[in-house]
Amino acid sequence: MSPQLVLRALIVLSGLTGLLMGEHRLAYYTSQSNIITLGYFGGVLYWMIRRRTTDPAAPRLRGAVTLWIVITGLISLFMLQHGANPLPGLTVADPATRVMNWSLFLVHYVVPVLVLTDWLAFGPRRVSPWRDLPLWILFPLAYGATSVARAIAFPTVSDRYPYFFLNPTSHGYGWVGGQFVKLGLIFAALGALLLAYDRLAARFPRRPDVTDAAGAKLPTRADAWNP
Repeated sequence: MSPQLVLRALIVLSGLTGLLMGEHRLAYYTSQSNIITLGYFGGVLYWMIRRRTTDPAAPRLRGAVTLWIVITGLISLFMLQHGANPLPGLTVADPATRVMNWSLFLVHYVVPVLVLTDWLAFGPRRVSPWRDLPLWILFPLAYGATSVARAIAFPTVSDRYPYFFLNPTSHGYGWVGGQFVKLGLIFAALGALLLAYDRLAARFPRRPDVTDAAGAKLPTRADAWNP
């Protein structure tokens, strides 16, 4: 069994378990990004097995999905939890709280780390051009804009402002706009780092045995770097 298949199966299993264990409303970016990730890697697994290959289907979409789910992990860790260690919450005495903490741990940390590992460890490389970067950051920014519009259109809806940086109550819409600009720049920088790593990794291709999705060795030839 190939390491690509194992890792991607873990991504799907972790995401599915995390979403089913707790209550995750669609109003939250965490839920949406995990559902997208689950759908993408579920499709990747299907086509890997169907085509007997380790290469992911729709490889150009892989970079966008990676950025979106990494954003989930970073926002949770630094903006919502302020860098607090999530591990102690996994062993709390109350069973209901412990289950919810495990659910959040899976969707906030485990899935993002596994997806980032997949990007760092495996190709194909140089599939996504630099011009894809603005498209990558479109989804998280559109999520924020539609969340604010939803709050204005439906002021009594539950979870009116899913995240504090979307809430204009205390600081006004100008402050929220500033948060959009700041986050947009951070997202663009993260996406640029992913693309830069992808280009760098392409310069030093590894030459392992090529296997199909079931782990059987396939005939191969030397791959030339595509500058």
